[in-house]
Amino acid sequence: MVLAHLFVDKRTKQKCYEFLKQIKDSCYEQIIERFNQEKHKKVCDRDLIKFVCDKFANYKSAFSRNFYRIANLSFGVPIACKKYHLEHNNNPIERYNEKIKDRMNGMRKGFSSFSGAENFMNLNCVIHNFVNPHQELKYKTPAEMAEIILPLGRDKILGLARYLANAPLI
Repeated sequence: MVLAHLFVDKRTKQKCYEFLKQIKDSCYEQIIERFNQEKHKKVCDRDLIKFVCDKFANYKSAFSRNFYRIANLSFGVPIACKKYHLEHNNNPIERYNEKIKDRMNGMRKGFSSFSGAENFMNLNCVIHNFVNPHQELKYKTPAEMAEIILPLGRDKILGLARYLANAPLI
């Protein structure tokens, strides 16, 4: 599932922190639950939640600030290394980012405002998680794989709009 996104000009240390903070805000309870289950084991034997990213140094410092000791960070392997059965290839996120770039290029002029870009990213995240099935997930959506079952019906976008229209405001 896409848990967070941040549309930026440059990946500064502060922007990397803000991005990982979005994930922390939505998933911290699950991450700390796994940590509490594993903390009695030796550090090398713990099966903690693992994040995979590219080797950009700002991610490491931002990760330590948000998830120090309660999760693990792994750097992805290059696409060419996947054929050698190395783990933690970051291809799925690269494909997701490429889809966004293609969509933005198709819009020619881009977005008229930053809020328009932000709304596009939010909608794209919802469609990725709840509407489009994925071949790697056996033609289920990420939400279905995470056992988040919503009564959307056959037309998932319309069903999602109806579901949200009837949802109570938080």
